[in-house]
Amino acid sequence: MQYNCTTNMATNKHAQIRYKVLDTCFRNTGRDYTFDDLLNACNDALSDIDPKSNGISVRTLRDDIAFIESEDGWGAEIDRIPFGKKSIYRYKDPNYSINNQPLNETELSQINSALQIISRFSGMPQFSWVNEIITKINNGFELQDDSSSIISFDSNTYLKGIEYLGDLFNSIHYKKVLGIKYKPFKSDNEIDFIIHPYYLKQFNNRWFLFGLNDHYKTISNLALDRIIDFEPLKKKFIKNKDIDFNEYFEDIIGVTMPENGKLTKIELLFSNEEAPYVLTKPIHGSQKKIKQDEDGLLISIEVIPNVELEKLLLSFGENLTINKPAAFKEKIIKRHKAAIK
Repeated sequence: MQYNCTTNMATNKHAQIRYKVLDTCFRNTGRDYTFDDLLNACNDALSDIDPKSNGISVRTLRDDIAFIESEDGWGAEIDRIPFGKKSIYRYKDPNYSINNQPLNETELSQINSALQIISRFSGMPQFSWVNEIITKINNGFELQDDSSSIISFDSNTYLKGIEYLGDLFNSIHYKKVLGIKYKPFKSDNEIDFIIHPYYLKQFNNRWFLFGLNDHYKTISNLALDRIIDFEPLKKKFIKNKDIDFNEYFEDIIGVTMPENGKLTKIELLFSNEEAPYVLTKPIHGSQKKIKQDEDGLLISIEVIPNVELEKLLLSFGENLTINKPAAFKEKIIKRHKAAIK
């Protein structure tokens, strides 16, 4: 069968959503999906992100299935199991998923085209991050002629919850209220949240979702690896009008914003052995050098103290002395004493 991948994948902005829906249906051994069921599942997903969508035609769905089976797509093996006058569609291998397959040539070509557009911004100061992104993508997808790896980035490919990242990003983009089932580290019970999602942030190789808690009307911070499940709700989305997340994290280290936290000037004395590392990699953007002598490097930072700051400072061990303020110094001393015990 000759298949025109250009008309199906490159020109249809909803194609990837349909492929993901079909992949989920084909993998679901707990339910039987006929062709009509697949059509309804695709149209429901498109309606969720675009209420004005008129859905797709039978022909488009047939083309989608053919593409998933084709070599231009993923080369998936899909069984058609007789069910009365209809057929049940299911992967031959129940463990198969297109998400686990290498990128096909069409996708690689699209990524290359996108990189060419993105690279035009690489010389502009406000887009300094572009060079790093391009390098990561080129290396990760082996887009260069020489496919041998020459660079490595600090990441955790086995991180629990990372599979939610794309769907949460789309929920933020399309302003979808989410019902989230969540299990905190310090609790044996699951908690149900209704969240108006606003922002995703990575810290220390973990991802966090920030959004308005529908019950308390305050910003909640949820770690993706503690999310059990979530689903979009038919509820009016409350837009973010108060918080600029580009500024939200300026006064803290990490992602935890303490309730009623106050900006505090903290003086830190590092040993001369540790000094070069602190000078070349400041622990916070507010870091200022006060002096450096035989006693070590004395700096100050202005932050809202939180648990991430405490853990960072504790990691320096005997190479760091907290000078001021006294209350924060005493807190760190207590943690060291507890560690000694």
